[in-house]
Amino acid sequence: MTVDGSSIDSSKPSIARVYDYLLGGKDNYAVDREIGDVFKRDLPGSVAIAFANRAALTRAVEEIVTTTAVRQFIDLGSGLPTADNVHQVAQRHAPESRVVYVDTDPQVLVHGRALLEENERTRVVPVDVRNPEAIRTHPDTLELIDFDRPVAVMFSAILHHVNDEEDPAGIVRYWRDQVPSGSYFFVSHFRSGNNPETAEAEKVLQQTFGRGRWRTDEEIESLLDGLEILEPGIVPAPLWRPGTVEGPWSGTGERELTVWERLIAAGLARKA
Repeated sequence: MTVDGSSIDSSKPSIARVYDYLLGGKDNYAVDREIGDVFKRDLPGSVAIAFANRAALTRAVEEIVTTTAVRQFIDLGSGLPTADNVHQVAQRHAPESRVVYVDTDPQVLVHGRALLEENERTRVVPVDVRNPEAIRTHPDTLELIDFDRPVAVMFSAILHHVNDEEDPAGIVRYWRDQVPSGSYFFVSHFRSGNNPETAEAEKVLQQTFGRGRWRTDEEIESLLDGLEILEPGIVPAPLWRPGTVEGPWSGTGERELTVWERLIAAGLARKA
């Protein structure tokens, strides 16, 4: 989530571009790679965290589209495109799936415009995640999403960039109240580990971007208040239904997770 700025500024690091760099992408600048290298050097599991998060998102989209009738997705704080984006996963199984991406990072919007040229069932809405009403009423959202039918709302690695005083639970609650029964909510979130790695990662993020809030599993669960949290609950992302997706984003096998892989949690909830 980029808070300010309407054009690409290659002199300041971007959360979306640093994440892209950790995933091995090319849409980043020297300033982003510098911050990414700090994570790689001081937090050597940062790449594992990024991949674990992306894998859980991919599995969640596939789970929803292959086991339910939901065919419309809102991806909040979507970030830069990488392998197996939400629309690619969903449309692979159900070509009629529609996806609204939401992000304010200028470079994400550049990619979004290119995406629109090749996929008529996607839109990119340039509104801050903290302004859900503006997202909900945006013409592109209304064009693609039918709020009388179930929707999958994806909060992939975004709510930990929303500080407590900005009411992340209220953001989730807004969307909960806007969608009908049978809708799904996916959340992945940095989790407090009560260890030096957690403290250092939170410190680096806050010093770099001026925001970032690690939360306990209980705090993450409370963000989904009023929703039915599905099995296996809020768990480290690699343990969220592993092995259900083939390819580079598949989950962990039987091996023991590293401390780094435990720093990102994931969960899926349903509105009854």
